[in-house]
Amino acid sequence: MPHHLPSTGALAGRTLAVASTSEIILRPREVILTFDDGPRAGKTPAILDTLEEYGVKATFLMLGSAAKANPKLAREVAERGHTVGSHTYDHVDLNTVSRQEALDEIARGEEAVSDALGGAGQGLSPFFRFPYLSQTGFLRTSMLSGNIVVLDVDIDSKDYYKDSPETVAARTLDRLDARGSGIILFHDIHQRTVDMLPGFLAELEARGYSVVRLAPKNQGIFDRDVITAQAHVFEGR
Repeated sequence: MPHHLPSTGALAGRTLAVASTSEIILRPREVILTFDDGPRAGKTPAILDTLEEYGVKATFLMLGSAAKANPKLAREVAERGHTVGSHTYDHVDLNTVSRQEALDEIARGEEAVSDALGGAGQGLSPFFRFPYLSQTGFLRTSMLSGNIVVLDVDIDSKDYYKDSPETVAARTLDRLDARGSGIILFHDIHQRTVDMLPGFLAELEARGYSVVRLAPKNQGIFDRDVITAQAHVFEGR
């Protein structure tokens, strides 16, 4: 796979605005790019530059702790037109704590990311991903009933493995070709992901894929407060 090919601008696809997880329906050869666990100084800016070079937008599921530590960088992600959602505060496996502790962890993450985005011109979107993709039926139902769009994963790049950038890209492309479309999971905290992304996007373009920009159907968090205000409601269900 080539490290880089000049972009023709054909990689940017449509914007898909959704109000629920069930509305995320992709056509053949469409992908949604997602990046978890950031923002991370020295990594996220390079990823933003590559995405801009190819004219595509991604969804960044930020940790509250990372956004709090890097508020300027969190705002830059939003200001450059990407969608920002949340990923808890400290990347806790929510299946290992009590219901209330899990809800509190989600709420704390939402609040921290929302605070970090202040003044970016784009608030926190209602997109959320479970750390480790670990969830319970209670938590998923609670999120969905609270107007949160849970982002699942169709193609896991496994860029957290200590593989070469070329291996990560090849594995991801193989899985994508087998499936035909889907939501791709990356992390904007690894140098191998930074190094892999230009060649990966070039290959996506060469293979005729398009990158869909995921957006909330309504602005803000669907006209609701962050989940903190609703946690006590969920706990009794």
